[in-house]
Amino acid sequence: MTIINRLTNAFPLWVAGASLISLFHPAVFTWFSGPLIPVGLGMIMLGMGLTLSVEDFKGILKYPMWVFLGILLQYTIMPFLGWTLARVFNLPAPLAVGLILVSCCPSGTASNVVNYLAKANVPLSVTMTAIGTFMAVILTPILTAWLAGSRIEVDAWGLFLSTFQVVVIPIVAGVIFNRYLPKLTRKVVVVSPLIAVLFITLIVASIVGAGSAFIRKSGVQLIFAVFTLHALGFLLGYLAAKIFLKNEIASRTISIEVGMQNSGLGVVLARQNFSDPLVAIPCAISSVFHSVIASGLASLWRISARRYSQDSP
Repeated sequence: MTIINRLTNAFPLWVAGASLISLFHPAVFTWFSGPLIPVGLGMIMLGMGLTLSVEDFKGILKYPMWVFLGILLQYTIMPFLGWTLARVFNLPAPLAVGLILVSCCPSGTASNVVNYLAKANVPLSVTMTAIGTFMAVILTPILTAWLAGSRIEVDAWGLFLSTFQVVVIPIVAGVIFNRYLPKLTRKVVVVSPLIAVLFITLIVASIVGAGSAFIRKSGVQLIFAVFTLHALGFLLGYLAAKIFLKNEIASRTISIEVGMQNSGLGVVLARQNFSDPLVAIPCAISSVFHSVIASGLASLWRISARRYSQDSP
């Protein structure tokens, strides 16, 4: 195993370590903010696009049930868990609303990165993320209002633009490079997983640093609630997909899509639609736990991916 692969497989350590540092010394990572975050996501998506071809996306059309099931699980398992855990852990009203809000958000671009690192089905992941994000315009406010009793507004045009900018454009560019500059692409993809690890670590640590004061004061009860939300999301997503699809790679991909939420979207919605700043805290903590759990799965599944390479379309 090369040094690059070793560093890439240590993804959980980088995310956990950087998040811990940022929690107590925010300035170390909060400089990575503003326009740097979408730029970082764009670079990650470009790296993934370099590994894809048009044929990869055509293959997904042969398995529409995979996409349908994945999105169905995303918008049923997670909201149900968010509502249930808010009651089980008896969270104060603003924290309960925050937990439900983030559980009703779609998966974000980070899930595409993790599926990429896990050697899962990246085209399936990107397809689910894109469709799920568009559906969030309707489903996120409806589910949150239903489960939390509060109504929020979602900027549909903003969601579309952000998805297009950090997912569609870079990935299409990567596919084009892969098709027309194959020799250069083969050299770049050697280091692109490590670059993805670097950027996602910076992004997560930046989010933690920005909310570090709130997170330190939020209490153990909320920490366990958020951790349980994502741990059960990954587990139930995997088991449900395995039962219905009986396909290992598809089950791993869907597990990651279900277990990871667009926590950044949750933070923005919380700040824009709720006067109580406590609502945003579960969203900030969510970004840490789903990244750490997912990165651990990515490292584990990356090592065993060769055994199931024939499962993907």
